[in-house]
Amino acid sequence: MEILYPMFVVILLSGALFLIMASTRVPSILKHFGNLQAAKHSDDLRPNLPDLGRNITDNYNHLFEQPTLFYALVTYIFLMDHVDLMHVYLAWSYAFLRIVHSIIQVTSNNVSYRALVFIASGVCLVLMIIKEIIFFLS
Repeated sequence: MEILYPMFVVILLSGALFLIMASTRVPSILKHFGNLQAAKHSDDLRPNLPDLGRNITDNYNHLFEQPTLFYALVTYIFLMDHVDLMHVYLAWSYAFLRIVHSIIQVTSNNVSYRALVFIASGVCLVLMIIKEIIFFLS
């Protein structure tokens, strides 16, 4: 059960970013277009968003990319009853790194730092996958 908590933290992060995105994006849409329907295509909206709004939107979208593998992997590990201390440690590390990634992207958006955190979070996933391959082969 412990492995599900870091997964829920990443889900909470997605929910928090959604609320932040909605609260910053809707006012920008109304300011630049006058109504929500006028911004039905993201390509029309993006150039009119302030940097912070674009960073928040990009980060929200990123939370539906790599983390989907995390959700599937954690669910698989849990259902196969392969949860061990290393998996839990890696899952918490992944969740922490996704929070750091979001903070960097929403604030400074320093791509060099963000890339390091992204790679580190990816390493957590790969190590979890390797552990599962070892379980599968043994």
